[in-house]
Amino acid sequence: MAVAEIPLLEAATLRDAIRRRHLSPVEVIDAVVQQVDELDPLIHAFCTFLPDHARADAKRLEAELMAGRALGPLAGVPISIKDLLALNGVRMSAGSVAYAEFVPQQDDIVVERLKIADAIVLGKTNVSEFGYAATGHNHLFQTTRNPWNPALTPGGSSAGSAAAVAAGMGPLSIGTDGGGSVRIPASFCGLFGMKPSMGRIPLYPSCRDERYPGISSWETLEHVGPLSRTVADSALLLSVVVGPDHRDRHSLPAEPVNWLRAANGELPRLRVAYSPDWGYAKVDPEVLEIVGRAASVFEVELGCSVEEATPDLDGLQEIFWGVAMADNDLEGMRALAARHASQMMPHLVASLGAPWTAEDLTRANMGRKAVCNEMSRFMSGYDLLLTPTVAAPPFPVDLIAPAAIGDLAVEPDEWLPFTAPMNLTGQPAATVPAGWTRDGLPVGLQIAGPHLDDALVLQASAAFEAVSPWKDRWPPLVHEIVKGTPARRE
Repeated sequence: MAVAEIPLLEAATLRDAIRRRHLSPVEVIDAVVQQVDELDPLIHAFCTFLPDHARADAKRLEAELMAGRALGPLAGVPISIKDLLALNGVRMSAGSVAYAEFVPQQDDIVVERLKIADAIVLGKTNVSEFGYAATGHNHLFQTTRNPWNPALTPGGSSAGSAAAVAAGMGPLSIGTDGGGSVRIPASFCGLFGMKPSMGRIPLYPSCRDERYPGISSWETLEHVGPLSRTVADSALLLSVVVGPDHRDRHSLPAEPVNWLRAANGELPRLRVAYSPDWGYAKVDPEVLEIVGRAASVFEVELGCSVEEATPDLDGLQEIFWGVAMADNDLEGMRALAARHASQMMPHLVASLGAPWTAEDLTRANMGRKAVCNEMSRFMSGYDLLLTPTVAAPPFPVDLIAPAAIGDLAVEPDEWLPFTAPMNLTGQPAATVPAGWTRDGLPVGLQIAGPHLDDALVLQASAAFEAVSPWKDRWPPLVHEIVKGTPARRE
């Protein structure tokens, strides 16, 4: 196999090839490091790249394999970690000058479990500052670009994670999702991305004594989730990172779910709701067309009963940001902004400085309860809920929001109506590539399931993938590398 082809392999394929000694962990890491060296000067997915660390881990695993030790379920698979999750001894800036030199002395729970499974960490991926935007902007690092068109955003806040996987810089990444931050960039980069049920993957919560304000701070909104090229690869990752941990009071008990079997593509006849716009959202016409076709696949190809239906979720943005601010260490974050405001993103400083009152936060909390009740009632009539993942295709990389959707002007948050409800409710939701625009840009279909039914969301995603496969469709610049033509630098 040519070295340039190794980064195109899925995680499960790499794992099996390493176990059978068809590939060595060192060969895999060398090939992926070469891919990063070629493409990341253009994409800027990594804020902290660790090639020497990854090679040392690969050599250790190779020695253990040769000595006859059985390796873990992610044996030698390269993975990247979003820079809102702690990696012991490695800088975690959270995309902010406030933590430019912060080096945690512990691993996040999910990182602990990945190491035990013998995954090889490539480095930390770029984020918007503290994850407070659905793009990849901050004042520390160059803005992450979309591999499908580097003039466009990859989405965010798990911007670097999505860009890395889409560009073949490792088959897996771990992101966090407080309002769509896994699903949005997965949609913009043509990937599978999943926000499991709240607490399915434990998250060590932020506090001033242990993790400082702003990092993993949305305790009741933020989820940890995988990004990958295939549903099966995310199922493989989930199989090693789910389960309770005493450090996360929201973590769920272990359940007898066979995550790999859940991704086998078989789907029973289901009742499926499809909401193209929540009844009020502005959605790009081409997105509506592509997602509408994808929703029809569930009826025509998969034998489900699909009905256009919409829960009542109007007024969501005001609810969401009030809950986020109540979750946050507002006092601690305001102190950070007072010291670093001139070097922080203006929208973040403005949000922190808004005159939030107890009544504002109470209304948001009560609104959240109403959303949860409404969604519970709605889902009692359906097995799945389908929506667009994002209301617009990828837009220019220098913006943090599109100025318009189609011919309609929009406010900064109006392009993201579909993902945040699932963070308020905590129910599982994933995005799958629904298709590509006429300009060759990915568009995502969101698949949401009932509370705690993560396995069904995986099943549905895998079934859609089986009849509408996407894994062999790569960004043009990746094909340039495989053919031996270096990507241009920007």
